[in-house]
Amino acid sequence: MEFSDLISKCRSYRRFDESVRIDYDFLRKLVGYARLSASGANRQPLKYLLYTSPDDCEKIFPATAWAGYLPEWPGPEPGERPAAYIIVLGDTEITSNFGFDPGIAAQSMMLGAVEAGFGGCIIASIKKDLLRSQLGIPDRYEILLVLALGKPVEKVVVEDIKDNNVKYWRDSEKTHHVPKRTLDELILRL
Repeated sequence: MEFSDLISKCRSYRRFDESVRIDYDFLRKLVGYARLSASGANRQPLKYLLYTSPDDCEKIFPATAWAGYLPEWPGPEPGERPAAYIIVLGDTEITSNFGFDPGIAAQSMMLGAVEAGFGGCIIASIKKDLLRSQLGIPDRYEILLVLALGKPVEKVVVEDIKDNNVKYWRDSEKTHHVPKRTLDELILRL
């Protein structure tokens, strides 16, 4: 797959075919991509929890919030929920400042998922106390991100922003529309 195709297909997917499971070894492979990614001062303070079983996924789902711009949508229904999760943690015994590391690691893992025919959503809106309690995460680890992964069942299209409105939306066919600024708007000439 060409890199431009990979980037274009690496969207935030929020509906999946839950019957298509993802195995633990594949999640390990994704963490391997994160391991090889850049890390501020090469501290490598991130740790990862990997979950693939339906029971574990059911415990994690209530601790995640979905699609803030779609307040009427409570998130994916049973059967359309993620088949796996990677929880990104910061080890506070290494550092208390994780900088850009979580974003770099998450994007590396998401690109690997897309290349393999999967997709996902990087979630920062997390009920951290609930998640910590559900999974028994020690206080030493700061909960940074949740990657929800699965086989996407929704169509996501990118379009130019109109009237400076950055809010994504869904049409009557459940196609997810994501407004993006144009390249000419992003590149400045000073």
